[in-house]
Amino acid sequence: MKISVLGAGGWGTTLAILLHYNGHDITLWEYKKSYAKELIKKRTNHNYLPGIKIPKEILITSDIEESIDKKNLIVFAIPSQFLRKVVEKINYHKIEDAILVSVSKGIEKNSLMTMSQLLHDVFPRINENQIGVISGPSHAEEVSRRVPTAVVAASVDIETSKTIQAAFMTSYFRVYASKDILGVELGGAFKNIIAIGAGIIDGAGFGDNTKAAIMTRGVAEISRLGLAMGARPETFAGLSGMGDLIVTCMSRHSRNRYVGEQIGKGKKLKQILKSMDQVAEGVETTRSAKQLADKNKIETPITNEVYKILYEKKDPVKATTDLMTRDMKSE
Repeated sequence: MKISVLGAGGWGTTLAILLHYNGHDITLWEYKKSYAKELIKKRTNHNYLPGIKIPKEILITSDIEESIDKKNLIVFAIPSQFLRKVVEKINYHKIEDAILVSVSKGIEKNSLMTMSQLLHDVFPRINENQIGVISGPSHAEEVSRRVPTAVVAASVDIETSKTIQAAFMTSYFRVYASKDILGVELGGAFKNIIAIGAGIIDGAGFGDNTKAAIMTRGVAEISRLGLAMGARPETFAGLSGMGDLIVTCMSRHSRNRYVGEQIGKGKKLKQILKSMDQVAEGVETTRSAKQLADKNKIETPITNEVYKILYEKKDPVKATTDLMTRDMKSE
């Protein structure tokens, strides 16, 4: 297949290399001209994926029209809050027959759309059967080193899911197919909120018991909201739900857990984000998830407390105490 990967961050670069080794003809698009030239010259992405060589056969460009021309499949590896700006630059007629795959994990602020919904919103003439997503526990730092990893490819059309599955599947990158595109996207987005909470627990000096409680009740919370929005319950028990939540809450690679940890240590959100090279999707997703929960009248106590910590400067220890002393419930 002729495939374009839009976004030369760590994940986009990793997937471009993976797809190249799967025998596909790959173009990697980097929005910044100067960095695209550096990638072409050095064939390594030192900002986001140091030490991993980019094969010379992968075409690297900062020209988005060149990158999407005559492609069978286009991968969108762009942070959720920047995706619309990039997609709006694309000529519909150049992609009208392509499969569009989002690998971003977030909810667009204000519109509260998932990334697949955003793609369909910008390109209303694209059949929704042409849109898919990939999500699951998959840090670029590990996939780039061929650490065994399993993810989910989803679309409303199972045949599209299977096409994406076949394109990405390798001996170290196992891909499952699903029709629950909404559940897969919501699980991938909402788990970042719980990961911030888990990081706060680490930074504040609480223990494993506390973290296990947040993770377990976090799965219950995101499942409750997801079901109210139309997703399937089993999806949140799978790779894009529980699986992604576990790795994001536990891993040293997790940007969202890192943000929470720094907050738990007493640092200010603005200061933390300013010091980071990459995007922690959970910060904006917390705001969006709270709005979605309010809209659907769903109780989301962990999300609410993370929101208060991020946006209302609530003390993390007080937030944890408030969660622990809520009214008695049945599990």
